[in-house]
Amino acid sequence: MTHTPGEAGTAPPTRLHRRLPGLDLGHVRLGSGPSPVRELGAELGVPAGLWVKDDGAYGDGPWGGNKVRKLEWILPEAQRRGEQVLFSVGGIGTHWGLALATYARRLGLKTLLGLVDQPVDDHVREQLARLLTSGAEIHRFSSPARLRAAAPWLLWRGHRGRRLPWYLPAGGSNPFGTLAYVDTALEIADQVATGELPEPGTVVVPVGSGGTVAGLTLGLRLAGLRSRVLGVVVNDALRLDAEAMAGLATRTAELLTSRGAGHLAPVSPADLDLRTDWLGTTYGDPTPASQAAVRDAARAGLGLEPVYTGKALAAVRDLHDRLDGPVLWVQTHGPR
Repeated sequence: MTHTPGEAGTAPPTRLHRRLPGLDLGHVRLGSGPSPVRELGAELGVPAGLWVKDDGAYGDGPWGGNKVRKLEWILPEAQRRGEQVLFSVGGIGTHWGLALATYARRLGLKTLLGLVDQPVDDHVREQLARLLTSGAEIHRFSSPARLRAAAPWLLWRGHRGRRLPWYLPAGGSNPFGTLAYVDTALEIADQVATGELPEPGTVVVPVGSGGTVAGLTLGLRLAGLRSRVLGVVVNDALRLDAEAMAGLATRTAELLTSRGAGHLAPVSPADLDLRTDWLGTTYGDPTPASQAAVRDAARAGLGLEPVYTGKALAAVRDLHDRLDGPVLWVQTHGPR
């Protein structure tokens, strides 16, 4: 059943609920969709056959993109469990952490964030300033190893009575967050069915924590599309190989099965194509190619950033002639 925060009654069912009747999973509508699709070309330096799904246009408030889509599934589960504190992690410029704090606060939930230092530029400084005024309780660490060592202490700090915080991995990429892009894959299938978009041969997304690529891989199969997902890995602080992403997709399938979907087959590592060639020196560090991609995308009316979506577009531009077409690039950047 789907609910709108703060209102009684139900909202229209998601595509996932319609596809799997009887699915016992909550959903809060934080945005509006479907996000638009359109063909791109010369303005991005590629031949015809490149399409974009602009998920930055998804959402009605301060956010669109993949963060708000994931929270639409995570927050109702937090309410269902009776959680009071949500604990998550990321870099000091995390968009996920800010989106989590913003929307959780609307539902009366407290956010606890463990943040790791990353390369600093003006954008990261501005983002950290927003985080510090978001209402979240924030603790900074110099490295992922120090954050992992401090995790038990952070969990203790966030406990309420006998209840520890609910831990949400970076980017909201647990099975509940991954449901967002299972549903988005069904949205893509609807756009193919209505003629807005040709069936993609390849769907390209950045991979920062894995939920988007895992959800699309599972969802495209559920939708009956033959499209193959290419994940452009932009984070070297997490394990984001094919085996790990297949595991996340399979756990999401198991969640759906446990909540009334019927049996869904596991996802194999062979179902995923993940590449690290456009990462650069480290997570959070722009590359010349990603910065050029951001500038060129702006001329096409797309608002990117250089460490996730800019790197994914750089990969599309380098690989376009070698990918099975048509190519659909999912633009996931959402802050406004």
